[in-house]
Amino acid sequence: MTKQKFVKIYSLSLLVPFLLMVYPLFSLGNRATPFVFGLPFSIFWVIFWIIITFIIVLFLYRIDPDKDEEEVN
Repeated sequence: MTKQKFVKIYSLSLLVPFLLMVYPLFSLGNRATPFVFGLPFSIFWVIFWIIITFIIVLFLYRIDPDKDEEEVN
């Protein structure tokens, strides 16, 4: 995988969770009445996407083309 393709995948895959946590999509679930695992839905929504973003970052680290290159000083 080329570095340019990796950067494009990286940017898009981290942009999606960000957009799902901000307006206008977040405002759809910004209510206190529906509870998920004992949390108001809005708090559950943010925690869920933080966990998903962490998993995405772990996956991107595994496929990073520059990860295995040795440092040249």
